[in-house]
Amino acid sequence: MKVSQKNNYTQLFYTIAIVLTLQIIGTFFFYRLDLTKDKRYTLSTTSLSIVKEVKNPLAIKVYMGGELPAEFKRLQLETKQIIEEFQAYNNQIVVEFVDPMENEEESMDLLKDLYKKGLTPINITVDDKGKQSQAMVFPWAIAAYDGKEVAIPLLKNQMGTSTTQKVIGSVQHLEYSFSDAFSKISKDKQKKVAILKGNGELKEAFIAKFLLQIRERYFIAPFTLDSIAKDPAGSLTALKKYDLAIIAKPTEAFSESEKQVLDQYLMNGGKTIWLLDQVVAEIDSLYNPSGANLAFPRDLNINDMLFKYGVRINPDLVKDEQGSPIQLASGEPGSATRFQQFNWKYAPLVTPTSKHPIVKNLGGIKLDFTNSIDTLKNGINKTILLQSSPYSKRIGTPTEINLSMVSETTTPEDYPNTGNIPVAILLEGSFSSAFENRIQAFEQSNFKNKSNPTKMIIVSDGDILRNQLDKNELPVELGYDQRSGNLYDNKDFLMNCVNFLLDDNGLINIRSKDLDLPLLDKEKVYSEYTFIQILTIGLPILILGVFGLVFTYLRKRKYAQ
Repeated sequence: MKVSQKNNYTQLFYTIAIVLTLQIIGTFFFYRLDLTKDKRYTLSTTSLSIVKEVKNPLAIKVYMGGELPAEFKRLQLETKQIIEEFQAYNNQIVVEFVDPMENEEESMDLLKDLYKKGLTPINITVDDKGKQSQAMVFPWAIAAYDGKEVAIPLLKNQMGTSTTQKVIGSVQHLEYSFSDAFSKISKDKQKKVAILKGNGELKEAFIAKFLLQIRERYFIAPFTLDSIAKDPAGSLTALKKYDLAIIAKPTEAFSESEKQVLDQYLMNGGKTIWLLDQVVAEIDSLYNPSGANLAFPRDLNINDMLFKYGVRINPDLVKDEQGSPIQLASGEPGSATRFQQFNWKYAPLVTPTSKHPIVKNLGGIKLDFTNSIDTLKNGINKTILLQSSPYSKRIGTPTEINLSMVSETTTPEDYPNTGNIPVAILLEGSFSSAFENRIQAFEQSNFKNKSNPTKMIIVSDGDILRNQLDKNELPVELGYDQRSGNLYDNKDFLMNCVNFLLDDNGLINIRSKDLDLPLLDKEKVYSEYTFIQILTIGLPILILGVFGLVFTYLRKRKYAQ
């Protein structure tokens, strides 16, 4: 055996030995390397802690199997990869990709079952080199664990955006969507939420969808303030057992005793969400022969409390050029009635600009007859979560609201430095009691003048929480407007508020994750289709051919000698 051949065998032996040794060592260590710039495949600490609590088999069915349009192939691939990341840390997770349209005989039964669970498809227009066709996609998954199921939305609906932009937004939320679902079905409830009653708040039918969302993660119960009149101290003791109190659009004034109970609940570290209307104005009141009604201030008797906490909700209305669509009948009398969409400026469509985790990466949020909020200096940290557009202004009340306003024309000069009006604010810190140095409404032995560190959120629109009812008087999805067919991000905003106040910050931070997803420019692809084909297919073949010719030439010249 030649020396050179012997050396080759020796090198091969050592190479195989080193590879085997590294492989054996690797079995004792677990490490995943994410080479993406935005670390999109690196699970957050919160996601890891959630997935590690899964002790029994967790089955995921993703209804995005089979062939999909180009944009949704990206969503399909990203969904598969994020699930693989979860599986890498817990082998109890199993996944199945299902194509609901694969088997025509079974597809109808499957589709009916999905509809019953609220999993509705979307119809999209597929544009292939200028040729358009329709396709139906089910961007949903279902996770099942210990007899419990939860639906996982894979496509985030953002109004006014293209399918490509929706896919980008959806990929950013995939980790959150799966972590949130795993948390709901694998973790036991701990925190308690009180829905306050007794002052003309929204009826349960109009907050049903919000209550269903909260119930998936927290204990909820109604808390009636009527009992305060008989036993205020006992009512306060009972309320302090809850971690969060939600006041949803009260229409009747609060008594001094009720205010003291709510104040002392805050002083003892309780969190609150105030959803308030300081003006009486309802869109349904305009659907009358005149198409008009009077908007006037509402006295809830809480201005002094809010002032002490550092805010003031004004009895005015925010009129915003960036309004929501409203559908009205149009046409001459006697002619066929037709409906047309108009811009309704008293229903601001607020797009969050703040980078706070509560609102980061959220889409449009629809408000109705919202009021302006002023902030006051008092040592409390204030964060503006939502504000109107630069082209908005305050309208004092009382004032007449008329549907004919949809036809008025305006210019930017009509809004001289009047916009960016706060309509939702987060307050954090140690609050001073509204009853400090005042006569108390009832005797309280453990009265506190200063609160423990706590927080509250104030929104100057009670209808942000309101879901509409369909023709059968059943609640529709929170944020869905039946008249325009638009789905707004009201639900996500409110749930983020609840999660943040109850210190579930980890999930919110996942939602705020930014990803950089490069996608093809379709217009450029279509215009340079032939050139791109030559570049991607012809050029590699050409390079390979040149390499073969050069290699053959050099080989012949070498052995010809």
